Amino acid sequence: MLQKIRKIIPNFIVNSFWHLPKAILANFYYGFPSKNLTIIGITGTSGKTSTAHLTYHLLLKSDFKVALISTISAKLGKKEIGIGLHVTNPDPFSLQKLLKNIYKKGFTHVILEVTSHGLVQHRCWGIKFDYGLITNITHEHLDYHKTLANYKKAKLKLLKMSKNKINFKDSKDFNIANQNAASSLAKAVGINQNMINKAIKTFKTIPGRMETVYQKDFTIIIDFAHKPDALEKALFMIRKNHKKGRIISVFGCAGLRDTLKRPMMGKIASQLSDITILTAEDPRTETVKDINDQIKSGFIKKKINYLYRQKDRQKAINLAVELAKPGDIVALFGKSHEKSMCFGTIEHPWSEHQAVKTALKLKSKN
Repeated sequence: MLQKIRKIIPNFIVNSFWHLPKAILANFYYGFPSKNLTIIGITGTSGKTSTAHLTYHLLLKSDFKVALISTISAKLGKKEIGIGLHVTNPDPFSLQKLLKNIYKKGFTHVILEVTSHGLVQHRCWGIKFDYGLITNITHEHLDYHKTLANYKKAKLKLLKMSKNKINFKDSKDFNIANQNAASSLAKAVGINQNMINKAIKTFKTIPGRMETVYQKDFTIIIDFAHKPDALEKALFMIRKNHKKGRIISVFGCAGLRDTLKRPMMGKIASQLSDITILTAEDPRTETVKDINDQIKSGFIKKKINYLYRQKDRQKAINLAVELAKPGDIVALFGKSHEKSMCFGTIEHPWSEHQAVKTALKLKSKN
């Protein structure tokens, strides 16, 4: 009933009369803690998490007292805090409490990953952004924003809220783009290029971002790509770096989210993968079959491309690993670091990394 009522209420009404008052109250309750910190805001369709973590690493290696709040977790020195299920921007009370805690512990700088939802829902209201950067803006979240123009407007709010707007040289190899973005932010806060270059060499891959989790006779990679641009860049990079062997892609699309991207992702997978296995990825109240039908509608048939459908994600990963031959790359997209998968309205425990271990164990028995 509540969901039906929510659907007929325009977003700007909810944002203005529900989210904004909460954000204002949270700031007053915690005393506007961002005024005591240097806040570096990062948003974008793809690459924001990797850029945030790399920027954090660059500042940390340069002896800044820096904290990080990202999709994956919040890092306060050696302490790591989970921020919840399917959340990038915490709600205002959680965020302001976290910022106050960060200040009280003696940190001076905060890297804050920001989403379009977080911006239009005023979750970042009252935060003093000293630096703002947008990694890129491509097709995503049109289920909420309705148009690409609205989505761009939401992202650009970060720059309007920022004292310093940071530009960087973009690139079609996303690792280079992320490095350029993080380097530009590091320079802005006073780190020299020589120090940046040294620190980049010591940066380790973050969990679930083009993470190689198995590499023997064949390779398994876990990545968070769940939108067209990210999927295309990830598959392009895999194809570029692995000339031999087949690419076996496993992915789905989230239910009750942007439906327009589904056939787009099907087309991309059919063009850049040799084998595609469509499966579940937080279907929520939609059926996996309906979601994957829409993904399949964009599929371009090629002589060497094979399409499988397995609604059970564990079984889909089992199949991918079973099909893998020496030299092949198994690429799992969409779930990455997340610890649950939503069916209906219930979050069920899920681990992509554990699913890989299970699949490998089954393959070793056969």
